[in-house]
Amino acid sequence: MSDVLRFRPHRRFAAAGAMFMAAAMVVTTTGASLAQSASPGDSPVCAPVEPAGPLPDLTALLGHKPKVGLVMKSLANEFFQQMDAGAKEYAATQTDVFDFQTVGMKDERDFDAQVQAVENYITQQFDVIVIAPADSKAMVTPIKKALDAGIKVINIDVALDAQAMADAGIDLAFFGPDNRAGAKLAGDALAAKLGPGGKVVILEGNPEADNANQRKAGFDDSVAEGQLSLLDSRTAHWETEEANQVMTNFLTQYPDIQGVMAANDSMALGVVQALQAAGKAGDIQVVGFDNIPAVQPLIKEGNMLATVEQYGAQMAKFGIEFGLRELAGEQFCGWVQTPVSLVTAAELP
Repeated sequence: MSDVLRFRPHRRFAAAGAMFMAAAMVVTTTGASLAQSASPGDSPVCAPVEPAGPLPDLTALLGHKPKVGLVMKSLANEFFQQMDAGAKEYAATQTDVFDFQTVGMKDERDFDAQVQAVENYITQQFDVIVIAPADSKAMVTPIKKALDAGIKVINIDVALDAQAMADAGIDLAFFGPDNRAGAKLAGDALAAKLGPGGKVVILEGNPEADNANQRKAGFDDSVAEGQLSLLDSRTAHWETEEANQVMTNFLTQYPDIQGVMAANDSMALGVVQALQAAGKAGDIQVVGFDNIPAVQPLIKEGNMLATVEQYGAQMAKFGIEFGLRELAGEQFCGWVQTPVSLVTAAELP
């Protein structure tokens, strides 16, 4: 699975593909606080997740070539552009195995587009839907409809809400990263840079999304352990322009800010833009999450301190493979955890 390197060409990640698969071989059972925030639970895995050899002839099994659809969040976000590109690149090597389509939202709050995409895949009788839900609760209803239609659904990137799934009578595995731990990597880097008493603010993602809540919790962990002074925490809904506005207001309200934790790199870009406009770029430390290409020059130049890699392109490929394995008869449950790692200037070429 080394093709992740095509999208993240860092020296540190020479074994990224192996790390991704190794991390995916376990289901986490740690952290009661994660479960309290409707994160992936500690259910046992229902079948081995390690490589199981070639898939059977699914066309012969089904009587038709399976159709796989990937539903992503905003394609204005470079992270999902990379996920889209990685999924299409993989699918192009498997055209004799399955047919493939992708759908993304126009912006991070375009929830209706995801609902419509799932409903369209149901109407078109797709066999597998891989989805990174924008709303961890609202997407449960259309996903249940897909499951009731006999479609295999693979939940990646953002976990569906555990209580909403229980209320709907469904139980899906989650294939994705520990967002809380990843955010803490970035938060700890900021805490180490600033030292105790450092004054920081947090820009949160969509409150409807589980990964936003987990990243906020990870940043809060760093604030507590690093003895930072948290001045404020507000959502910018994953969006660059909104983050620019929020950060501009923060600079007026809190002129002594020393550090910023942004729950994704799209927001980190908006933060840096605000700092540049105020003449404070490089003076106020910024950390993000996603390691999109646009932040890498900022990290090398010192306008950002760090970000977090979560291997989006590889995650999409992983979701497709597991969807096909479910189609062939395997079952999965619990949390199949995928890796995260910290990216600083030292890891960039």
